[in-house]
Amino acid sequence: MAIEQQLADFLAKSEAQWSALVDKGGNLFAQYGDTGTLDLSILSALAAGSFAATHELAKRLGESEFSALYHEGQGQHILMSALHHECLLVTIFGEKTNIGLVRFYAQQVTGALNGLLQLAREKESQVGPLILDGDFLNGPAAIS
Repeated sequence: MAIEQQLADFLAKSEAQWSALVDKGGNLFAQYGDTGTLDLSILSALAAGSFAATHELAKRLGESEFSALYHEGQGQHILMSALHHECLLVTIFGEKTNIGLVRFYAQQVTGALNGLLQLAREKESQVGPLILDGDFLNGPAAIS
């Protein structure tokens, strides 16, 4: 998949350990790397919630949105970058990785991911409606 390849290239260049494409509702679409035993569904939901709270802070400060959110821990760090189409790039990296390197390559990969998401949206709009044959409004037919 092209998105996972972009994530793999991003991790190789940035020296981060894990990155994912998450929608702003917290759903994990694609991911690459190693998080050990972390529950990725919970991590994705919490990242989306954190970004939503930050979006409100930005509005209160007169900004339309903050494009990135960074949390620094003692051993692990997380960078969340906004993409178009209501998505986030969530990246986890350790203390041996430089935040400047991660930010630099995150900006590059968000451009590529935005392009891929736009292509997917265009393909989706070109697909005709799904037409089902049958009477689904009245339930299943009675068996005699």
